[in-house]
Amino acid sequence: MSYQLSAVIADAELLREHTVDLDHAVLGELRQDYALLPVTPQLVEELTGELPDYSTAVRDDRHPFHLVLSPALTETLARWSHRGPVAYVEAEFSGGLGYQSAAVWLGGALRWGPRVDTAFDRPRAGWPINAALVELGVEPGPWIDAFAELGLHLERNTAGWLAHGRRRLSVDYWDELADEWEDRQSDD
Repeated sequence: MSYQLSAVIADAELLREHTVDLDHAVLGELRQDYALLPVTPQLVEELTGELPDYSTAVRDDRHPFHLVLSPALTETLARWSHRGPVAYVEAEFSGGLGYQSAAVWLGGALRWGPRVDTAFDRPRAGWPINAALVELGVEPGPWIDAFAELGLHLERNTAGWLAHGRRRLSVDYWDELADEWEDRQSDD
């Protein structure tokens, strides 16, 4: 099964404040009052006035992201980070192979990263997205790691997160459906 993600993650209110007037911004609700902003070509163009550029290089420390973070996009994320930490995350997997990359801005500057991992040979807490989420302030919970704690495993790609946000679903949507089904079964 494949997984693909390109998104900005931050406090939900911070993202709402900065995206309220954007035509191509769709926020997906996460746990712990965080939200995910799927990064699409249309959103990049709306934020920067430029078409996005993509790297064809193999992911490494010099090319951590598929999306080339232009100066205009980096400045936008830095500006948003004056009100709290903002992460840009990417992941792409298929058949067990792939990468994760992440960076965090705070106070108008890059605070952490970018980091990339293609081997995943260290504990999950050290994987780039998990580490970035800790930098954002994600608290440990009952889930296996920060990635699952926020609910990032629930959609398989950026398009899924767009649909999730447009339908205004919570990350607990599937649990709520299961609870409703169980309630109906017990009423019969």
